[in-house]
Amino acid sequence: MKKLSFLTILSALVMLLGSCGSKTQKVPFDNGDSAYMSKADPTLFGVCGLETTMNTLQLITDTGDTLQLDLTIARENDQVFGGLQVGDRMAVIANNTHTQALSVINQAALLGNWVMPNPIDGSDEVGISLKEGGIAESIEQSALIYKTWKLTHGKLEIVLVREGGTEEEETYIYDILKLTPDSLVYKDADDTFEYSRQKPKERYGMDVDLEDAQDEFFM
Repeated sequence: MKKLSFLTILSALVMLLGSCGSKTQKVPFDNGDSAYMSKADPTLFGVCGLETTMNTLQLITDTGDTLQLDLTIARENDQVFGGLQVGDRMAVIANNTHTQALSVINQAALLGNWVMPNPIDGSDEVGISLKEGGIAESIEQSALIYKTWKLTHGKLEIVLVREGGTEEEETYIYDILKLTPDSLVYKDADDTFEYSRQKPKERYGMDVDLEDAQDEFFM
């Protein structure tokens, strides 16, 4: 048997020790969370405060901060939707220093039943119901089943399922163009939807107490 020389054994030991010392820990796979966080929704949610004026929104945020936001830029760009009503929940996009509002949406004003004439024959009304807790429901639309809604990045996000399809949820993002006590208009790249608030008698029936029903309207 051929004997190994001392130098050969020494060289092998050096190589073995060197390979152990240079071993590196594997970096976990980047699942894209870092990129997502850089695009995190900057929306501030809170309540319209008592010190709100025509040109300043006092926002009492859900995190407990009280902000005084100048509305000049938002008004100049027609980005104040639904009015300013003390006590209503608001969704606001502000500048980096949280001193100016860039977009203001009265979240409470969005709630309710919104309808339009049936685009097929106009014989009845179809639409969407936006409810507390982000719940959305269809109004006289069997082909579309609305599931949820929320405000994100100053836009309206609606999730729906198409009846008879794959049952997969579809998400649509809309720019709000108009929001008043009686009108809601929003659009995406392809379509514009113009709704009117459903009348109390159509929502509750002819025997409704109209005085009580008026309490649900945003003023």
